[in-house]
Amino acid sequence: MSTTAAQQPAAEGVLDVRPLAGALGVELWAVGGGPLDVNSLDDAGCAAIREALCAYHVVVIRDQQMDEADVARFGRRFGELERHPYLGGTSAEPDVVPIIKEPHETVNFGGGWHSEMSFLPCPPMATALFAVEVPRFGGDTLFANQQAAYLGLSDTMKRIAEGLTAMHSAASQYGRGGDSDRHSSDRGSMAVDVSDEAQATVTHPVVRTHPETGAKALYVNRPFTEAISSMRRNESKALLEMLWAHSVHEQFTCRVRWEPGTFTMWDNRSVQHYALNDYHGQRRHMLRVTIAGDRPR
Repeated sequence: MSTTAAQQPAAEGVLDVRPLAGALGVELWAVGGGPLDVNSLDDAGCAAIREALCAYHVVVIRDQQMDEADVARFGRRFGELERHPYLGGTSAEPDVVPIIKEPHETVNFGGGWHSEMSFLPCPPMATALFAVEVPRFGGDTLFANQQAAYLGLSDTMKRIAEGLTAMHSAASQYGRGGDSDRHSSDRGSMAVDVSDEAQATVTHPVVRTHPETGAKALYVNRPFTEAISSMRRNESKALLEMLWAHSVHEQFTCRVRWEPGTFTMWDNRSVQHYALNDYHGQRRHMLRVTIAGDRPR
């Protein structure tokens, strides 16, 4: 069954759920239309948010007042926090990473479609991002539903993909000579620890099963998926190029427009995301946490 906003109303009676697009994504409000206060949610409210996350993949909560401690505290209500292996957190909250682009910088963090840290043996279950300061225009984030992308394959391609595994690595992004190394002078606010450890590879299924819903999703992404296991290089390249293009087709996407105080959480087990870099000359400041996940299966 497809997990789209139109087909799976979540947390009815606890939250006011407003779809962002047909493929995925919702805004969550209090019943009656007022803003939620994530700092004062009880266990039932957090359970309703988790239900909405699994059903809609991306949840957006507007008009929040949060600092670093609040962001970390809210993230821990969903699980243990996962530190980024190549980015440092704040001095007060090491698990909270400030995502900043200054007006003079040209390269942003998270530009390009990707699945959060798929190069780890157990990639994060979810990511949460809080908007402290946003540009007057631009700086939106795109999301693509990988469960819908899987369902959009032909039956033949589904059978092929389900039998495959792929190698993932951080080398192209965080290895020596990789993207972060080459552009280090262009993203001064986002110091990245380039490391030889980024060359390590892990193997994940090309189609993963969501541990909470049982839904299947494509699990390959351009920055971190290096090759299909047990294929010749030209075969792997051709198949990955097709899957990468298919997985982010417009019909599988939604777009989040940020405002100061917007808090967004997304399910890394079922989405890719893309931080648009279309706000040069303006400042953007976000606070980010990731919640630990399990090994894809």
